Amino acid sequence: MNAARDPRIAARDRPFGFWRRTYAMLVKELLQLLRDRVSFGMIIFMPVMQLLLFGYAINTTPRHLPTAVLLQEDTDLGRSILKALENTAYFRFTHEVHNVEQFDALLLSGQVLFGVEIPRGFERAVRRGERPALLVAADATDPVAAGSALSALGQIAQSALMHDRVGGEPAVPPFEIRAHARYNPAASSRLNIVPGLVGTILTMTMLIFTALSVTREIERGTMENLLSMPITPVEVMLGKILPYVLVGFIQATLIVSIGVLLFGVPILGSLIMLALLSTLFITTNLAIGYTFSTLVQNQLQAMQASMMFFLPSILLSGFMFPFAGMPKWAQYIGECLPLTHYLRIVRSIMLKGASLENLRYDAIALVVLMLVAMTIAVTRFRRTLD
Repeated sequence: MNAARDPRIAARDRPFGFWRRTYAMLVKELLQLLRDRVSFGMIIFMPVMQLLLFGYAINTTPRHLPTAVLLQEDTDLGRSILKALENTAYFRFTHEVHNVEQFDALLLSGQVLFGVEIPRGFERAVRRGERPALLVAADATDPVAAGSALSALGQIAQSALMHDRVGGEPAVPPFEIRAHARYNPAASSRLNIVPGLVGTILTMTMLIFTALSVTREIERGTMENLLSMPITPVEVMLGKILPYVLVGFIQATLIVSIGVLLFGVPILGSLIMLALLSTLFITTNLAIGYTFSTLVQNQLQAMQASMMFFLPSILLSGFMFPFAGMPKWAQYIGECLPLTHYLRIVRSIMLKGASLENLRYDAIALVVLMLVAMTIAVTRFRRTLD
């Protein structure tokens, strides 16, 4: 008698058949996952990357922030004050300027977050008991970065006079510290967040739009028709990118308009320059997304690659955490991300009224990143199907 047709044997084997079939499906899924290198790599890489970034790169109380100094007289008391500022661990003197114009230009371009000015005749006025003023200007577009450092200024007078005794131990500090929070004196967080959201939303949407472009053609079976046409890889890339430039520009206009009308974010700089540099940023992200579509094999991998790029962009660009407070290696990575440069551009134009001269470094960086991404995409574009 055929054992497969015996109902008693079938009933006895039914529980074991369930587990055998389940085990077979388990093995199949594991093998498929191991063959999908992008998905398997993301499973390993994503938690490791998040742990390293949050553990080492992210600092909610930034220290050693870049500071410029306008030292109009070189005296022992002036050097003591600068040393006391450094000892707070919040200030790191990176530039020494010689006039107010250079002082303002560094703050406007974002190269420094603070500026310290010691006026001429400062020490003589202190010894005469005239209580002269020491000026500390802060770029307050990011209230988190500026707040802790400004709160530490109260102890500067006492620590600076430990080695330069002026009239014994006065109850009142012999000089005044005038802290001027520029560009966001009210320390409003929305003035920092809303401009940053322009770049963050554009990064996410532009990456996804073009990351799916080539893989979608392959999965739909239309790549054969595209490859049979007399068209070059550059023409394919531009044809897929340019329509989304208009989409991204509409998104940017909508976000900026809402920020101005509902949240009161000002636009102090040139609106035309903001539009041009936003278009450059949109094109750069589209080029990166298109590059991903030429490197992966399906739409799932394209989405995964986009998310792997988007996560460090959020964490290392200065959108969520102060960029200047990150360690040097994290800042080097951040300089390779388009969002880092665009955040400086959009915040400087909207909140500071910066000009193209102040933002030329970040504009050039976006152009370079765009050209690199386009070169890789054209080189990797498949002229024949695998």
